[in-house]
Amino acid sequence: MSIESGLAEVKARLAAALKAAGRAEGDARLIAVSKTFPAECAAEAYRCGQHAFGENRVQELSEKAPKLPADIEWHLIGHLQQNKVRAALEHAAWIHSIDSLALLQRTVRIAGELGVSPKLLLEVNISGEESKFGLTPSDVPLVLEGCPTPMLAGFMTVAPLGASEAELHRIFGGLRKLRDEMEAKSGLRLPELSMGMSGDFEIAVAEGATMVRVGTAIFGHRDYSK
Repeated sequence: MSIESGLAEVKARLAAALKAAGRAEGDARLIAVSKTFPAECAAEAYRCGQHAFGENRVQELSEKAPKLPADIEWHLIGHLQQNKVRAALEHAAWIHSIDSLALLQRTVRIAGELGVSPKLLLEVNISGEESKFGLTPSDVPLVLEGCPTPMLAGFMTVAPLGASEAELHRIFGGLRKLRDEMEAKSGLRLPELSMGMSGDFEIAVAEGATMVRVGTAIFGHRDYSK
């Protein structure tokens, strides 16, 4: 499978999922997850019309971004350590993985120092998996109250591997319901829901995803031994 054909297939799946959900074309954006793949792979996807890319690690983002077109919109989707916030903000227009009040406050402060206005998503561990990062749903109101910044744009979650369709609907629908509750309670506008990956993004779209993070279905399987 080529990157071009993989990208075309994912875009077709996304369009079909939106139609099936009764949603408008363009209601959910594709973030091509280029983590662990060389810059040349992202460049090929860019040539095919993809301009939004996701990376997990700040170091890989810092190495890759300067090699690629300046109009790429970079999304940091992996865990962010507080000591790497400044480096992340040099390239990332979006950070999907804000998982504490302290990290949110630090990111907002450093963004102000750098004169940038990234879009920030709170990562919420809806599934309750101990191995996953993220706020618990009960933590979210305290974070919004502690730093009600206009940089906040919504929420992100990651579903467990191998989850059933019913569980995926519960997780993705749970994030949407939490977002709706928090918008009503806080008065903030939090329109973005980053949820769904290669194997489950159709269900995420059915539950209201506005961004899906897809890597394997575009670039192929990763070799984590390298």
